[in-house]
Amino acid sequence: MTTPPLTELTGRYDIDPHHSRIGFVARHAMVTKVRGHFKEFEGSTVIDGADPAKSSATVTLKTASIDTGVEQRDNHLRTNDFLDAPAFPEIVFRSTGIEARGGNEYRLNGELTVKGTTKPVSLDVEFDGTATDPYGNQRLGFEGSTTISRKDFGVTWNAPLEGGGVLVGDKITLEFDVSAIRRKD
Repeated sequence: MTTPPLTELTGRYDIDPHHSRIGFVARHAMVTKVRGHFKEFEGSTVIDGADPAKSSATVTLKTASIDTGVEQRDNHLRTNDFLDAPAFPEIVFRSTGIEARGGNEYRLNGELTVKGTTKPVSLDVEFDGTATDPYGNQRLGFEGSTTISRKDFGVTWNAPLEGGGVLVGDKITLEFDVSAIRRKD
């Protein structure tokens, strides 16, 4: 697959939720990691191939759609101890700028809002390429991650462990694999 020049990618794209994953990794009991994802989300990006710094992205996650594969844990994550899904039904990321880092690597700077608290974050992003699917849609692929402190967003619930340490780590790694479809308008 040959990657076209960035100028050819200029346009508006919508995230395809059926071929994308937005997830997280959290340390559990100081000895293992729990992985999860959000089943419901939407987002879009605008690519300015002539001036990539003017490109932008927005992603909205539905907090009630959190899924770790364990119903009891998922229900707890939806409570005020963690995401408080009834009061804060969405987590939102809005980009504020993008920096080319060489090759297909970028840094996407933006603001993340969790439980009503907004903080700056930077995501390391790799552009995986483009393809035309069997339906004539131009698709772009991106993947990346960042690590945040959940305490920075008011997500502070924890339980001490008998031998020291805590049940849930503070650092949360956010991960994404995105397929975006170019709008035809």
